[in-house]
Amino acid sequence: MELFNLTRQEIRILQLICEEKSNEEIAQLLFVSKRTVEWHKNQILTKTGTKNIIGLFKYAVKNSLYNYA
Repeated sequence: MELFNLTRQEIRILQLICEEKSNEEIAQLLFVSKRTVEWHKNQILTKTGTKNIIGLFKYAVKNSLYNYA
């Protein structure tokens, strides 16, 4: 499944980023390496056209991928 051109794994990582999880915490939660998380994060930045974590958060909220309320 792809939503907004993001894979399920990328969406999950984006949600965890929005929850202020570190790369290491995300890696432990998803049973992948920290380097894999970093690769996915770069892919997410590219696919969403954002430049930083703030941009990712705004993208996630705007597209109903994360609800901070």
